[in-house]
Amino acid sequence: MKIAIGSTTSESKIRATESVCARAFPHATVIPVPVASVVPAQPTNDTETIRGAFHRAREARRLADADLGVGIEGGVHQDPWGVWMCAWVAAVDRNGREGLSCGVRFQLPEWMASRALQGEELGAIVDTLLGHGNAHEEFGAIGFLTRGLLDRQAALEQAVAAALIPFLSERNADV
Repeated sequence: MKIAIGSTTSESKIRATESVCARAFPHATVIPVPVASVVPAQPTNDTETIRGAFHRAREARRLADADLGVGIEGGVHQDPWGVWMCAWVAAVDRNGREGLSCGVRFQLPEWMASRALQGEELGAIVDTLLGHGNAHEEFGAIGFLTRGLLDRQAALEQAVAAALIPFLSERNADV
């Protein structure tokens, strides 16, 4: 089985997909594929973020002629309770079957939320605050805000696993 992930620049997205897929599909190969985004660098609502995740999944699957495509897009969303960060994960197969999941959803502090809603990428904010250019990959906003209790890869792994439910649940139907 060949699985394409719609990113070549995000090590945490790639590692999360590889980790989950190695357990879900032990004989699968995960291939990172460059996919241009169709949403702003910092999506500011769930609709935009989900559209970006599905685009990445579909394009990665198509470009790699893979059995399954995975797309991960992080974004913020404002509602009456605050501004929330969430990574959405979409998975699509060559038959058009789809899975969608939202990862750990957490409220941003106001000072960070206001910057993100103005279009500043959360990754850039985290990199600046932690003083190195790869902090957003290593820790992510979740790692920064929880002081390392949860890192970006671990949060993404949960979302990837949940997005695979439609592809795993058929196997469990006979159990």
